[in-house]
Amino acid sequence: MFGKTKAFSGFSVDDIPEARRFYEETLGLDISEEYGMLTLHIHEGGDIMIYPREDHSPATYTILNFPVEDVDRAVDQLSERGVTFERYEGFAQDEKGIARGDEGPAIAWFTDPAGNILSVLEVS
Repeated sequence: MFGKTKAFSGFSVDDIPEARRFYEETLGLDISEEYGMLTLHIHEGGDIMIYPREDHSPATYTILNFPVEDVDRAVDQLSERGVTFERYEGFAQDEKGIARGDEGPAIAWFTDPAGNILSVLEVS
């Protein structure tokens, strides 16, 4: 039924202009806006819709992962742009907020202005 469809994901925020500034200026993503919603155009990854919701509640899980070759460099660059990295109980995180372990890639979590959880994770 959906074997050849081009599906896409979406999530809500409470402030579209603030979200646009963050995703476009801070993260450097290609964005378009139509009907009061944003579309993130992810290189080789398709599109992701961001829609406004007055009663928005931030996701309590990671909604978007950004694979990077060097997680330390990505964390440093994002920190320079004002991004703060989250600390989670149960994860051994270094002073930058990067979790490193045998159970997966090095990863660091941060939030968008609406409180949704994002990450950068190191891939080889």
